[in-house]
Parts: sequence; C-alpha cells; structure tokens
Amino acid sequence: MFAVLKTGGKQYKVQAGDTLRVELLAAEAGDKVQFNEILMVGGDAPQLGTPFVEGAAVQAEVIDNIKADKVITYHKRRRKHSSQRTRGHRQQLTLLRVTDVLASGADKSGVKEAVGTAIARRAAHGTEGTAPAAKKAAPKAAAKAAPKAEAAVAEADDLKVINGLGPAAEKKLNEAGISTFAQLAALDPETFEAVKVKEDWVAQAKDLAK
Repeated sequence: MFAVLKTGGKQYKVQAGDTLRVELLAAEAGDKVQFNEILMVGGDAPQLGTPFVEGAAVQAEVIDNIKADKVITYHKRRRKHSSQRTRGHRQQLTLLRVTDVLASGADKSGVKEAVGTAIARRAAHGTEGTAPAAKKAAPKAAAKAAPKAEAAVAEADDLKVINGLGPAAEKKLNEAGISTFAQLAALDPETFEAVKVKEDWVAQAKDLAK
C-alpha cells in the first residue's frame, strides 16, 4: 500500500520502508512523526482525498536533520553602475524513514503530528492561524497642529491663494491635517515640522480667515 502525502508545500508518493527528504521538521533524530495531510491512499481499495483522506496518515522515523547540496546564485548588473554578487544556499531538510501507511485510525495512533519549524515557531508565540499585525503608523509632528476633528468638520479652503504657497506645499499641509486658513493661521512656524511654513503664509492666512 502506498500514499501521497503533503508537507512543506510539496507532495510525495511513499510506502513503508522508503527513505524521504522533506522540508525541515520540528523533530530530532529518533523521533517518530505522523503526516496527516494525505491526498491519496493506494492499494486494493484506493481512496482519493477531498482534499485529504479522512483518518489516513503516514508514520515515519526521523533519521537526522541534514542540509541539501549548496546552490550557487550569481547576479550581475551591466552598464554604468555595474556590480556582481555571488551567494550560496543550503536548504535545511529532515531525513525520514517511512514506517507505516495507515488507511484509517490516524487520530488514535498516539504519534505526534509532523510539523514544520516555521509553523512550530508561530504556534510557540501564539500567532498560528492569525494574520500578521498591521504596522502602526509612526506618529507625525503634525499631530501638534489643529485637532483633526475640527479639520474634518471645517470646509477646506484653497490654500494656494496665499502668495508663495504652491500645490506641493498645499498637499503636504492637507496630509498634515491643515486644510483651512484658520488652521494655518494657528500654526507656529518654528515648531511645526511636517512642512516648512513661512511666517508670511501665517500672516496672510490670518487675514483671509477673518
């Protein structure tokens, strides 16, 4: 009897007695592990999974954790800023000997499930099955400006009417939460860091805000 198992994003057709190299598992030499993601069990009564065969498993004994042959990559850039780089990589693998193929009863075998090292690390830190946390936006100095709630309520003014204040500066001010003459008039050019604000802009904004 043979089985097709899935581990490390790859599929392997195995039977009892086979020696197998798979992506590194969280196991040591001598450990017995069980693969529960079985896509097919072959034999007198073949079973096809949807996607996995319920109750089926492949058990194996860990022989050793090894490294694959070195793979050399070479990168070269031509022309003006030419450069070249050579790197070598040896993939970490686990060498196994398949001991048994189970068509059923995997949940009662008592053998620990074969788990990849990346999954084991995530489980140890309590992040298994969760999406990566979104990066928190860095606080901007613009937070010192007028309250954003006020900016949301107030109708935006055309800041470009101020002499010397162009579209690029207006865009940066808007991103910092400054969209009205009143908000610009309340800024302190010496402490506001999001945009380089000129004192003349503040003076003009005070006149326009009246």
